[in-house]
This record gives sequence, C-alpha cells and structure tokens, in this order.
Amino acid sequence: MSFEDLFDSGAHRKNLGHFASIVQIAKADSEISEDEVVLLKRFARRLNIDTSDYEEVLSGAKKYPINPPVGKERRLERIFDLLKMVYLDGEMDEFEQGLIMKYGIGLGFTSEQSNEIVSKADGLYRAQNNMELESLLEALSF
Repeated sequence: MSFEDLFDSGAHRKNLGHFASIVQIAKADSEISEDEVVLLKRFARRLNIDTSDYEEVLSGAKKYPINPPVGKERRLERIFDLLKMVYLDGEMDEFEQGLIMKYGIGLGFTSEQSNEIVSKADGLYRAQNNMELESLLEALSF
C-alpha cells in the first residue's frame, strides 16, 4: 500500500464520519424527509461517498466516529454542514441543538465555543432566514 493510498483512506474515513454525523442530524426529528434526502445526496457527492457507503451509513450512522479536521476553519465548515441539515426545516429544536453542541465538542471546540457557535448560527438564521459560512465566521469571536 502506498503512502497516497493511506492518505486517501484516512480522508475517506473522515468524510464517512462527517457524513454519518449529518445523517444523525437528519434522523434527529424521526424520519428523513424528501428535502433531507436531497441534501444528503448532495453531501454524499461532495464528500465522495459512493452508493454502498451511503446505504451503509444510513443504516448504521452511530458506528462512525467523529474525525475532526486539524484547522479551526475546517472544523467550523463541518459544523456549518450540520447546521444546514438542522435548518432545512426552518428551525432548531432542543434535541438538535444538543446534538450540534455534542458534535462541536467532538470536533474539538470547548463547550463554551460550541454554545457560541450554536447561538450565533441561530441568531443569524432567525435574522436572515438564511445563513452563510462567511457570516458565521465573522460573527464568532474565537
């Protein structure tokens, strides 16, 4: 096995873990809606998740660990992806908020930072009924 194969394998595992987190958020409010399926398929394409991995993650998302990226901005991008799924239905309920907080901590943020991310994202979404990663990055103070 070459060094490049090892890197690809590690990157793929991180992408599978991230995709599994997104799936768990989609399943947080019971069934996965049609809109959520569309967004999941878009994430799968972006993360190079093939059909067999997609199906496997859908059936057992909890078995995939969170593999945090090194840089803060990449970790924020991961949380932003999760927030996109949360806000697909227009609101974040208490359970989803708790999941995002847990994922934030799993990605390497402190509980205070996770709380700030969730709070700022919720405020931005409510104010604009839209959320851009750049706006979230600008709003955070850490």
